[in-house]
Amino acid sequence: MGVEIRDAPVSAEEFAAMEEFVHDYLAASVESEDDGGRMRWYPWHSAEYRFNHIRNVVEIASEIASAEGANVHVVRVAAVFHDVAKLEAEQDRHAEAGARVAREYLQSRGEFPDSFIDEVCNVVADHSYQGPLSDVSLETQCLIEGDVLDKVGANGTVLMLLRMGYEARTHMDAAEMVDRVLERGQEHCDRVESDTAESIGHQRLKRVKWFREWLEEEVAGISAESREMEF
Repeated sequence: MGVEIRDAPVSAEEFAAMEEFVHDYLAASVESEDDGGRMRWYPWHSAEYRFNHIRNVVEIASEIASAEGANVHVVRVAAVFHDVAKLEAEQDRHAEAGARVAREYLQSRGEFPDSFIDEVCNVVADHSYQGPLSDVSLETQCLIEGDVLDKVGANGTVLMLLRMGYEARTHMDAAEMVDRVLERGQEHCDRVESDTAESIGHQRLKRVKWFREWLEEEVAGISAESREMEF
């Protein structure tokens, strides 16, 4: 008897179920901690922020995968599981832990081919790799690029401004903080290699630079003499 190969490895309904599982897993990770969650007073360490980050990465990584000829289904599923263990595992082990969670889920729900499961889990396990992206598979590259690009642009700017409030800074520090977003954004953009990721990063950096210029124009006392950055 032959094995039936589905046209689409993951249906919309199956993917929605994966998202729900990841959301609930993150929430349970926070609830299980005695102190109510690691650094819970920073929103980007909360379950809701982490899930929003995951959804952002799904969108960005899928766009890159589609344009660059990668397996979009593998990238989408790997993206939705890539940080599932972020709030319960040590930072340097969360990728491996996430791969284990992904494997358990995919093997126990649905009828996904073993080759598909292996590829997804390999991408999840490798997404924290810090070396050259030429060393990893195209699918892993797409996920890494999507992951770093979510920290570039409006999202990174808003998070930095939120941090100002927690550090009791005033709006007069905004330009300095946005400069940090630009610097870190440029570092992230320097790491990506695909044409699609470079284009996305360039557009996002332009928006942050525009916001920095807007601050200089409208907020009295913010110096326009800060170091010029080229993008």
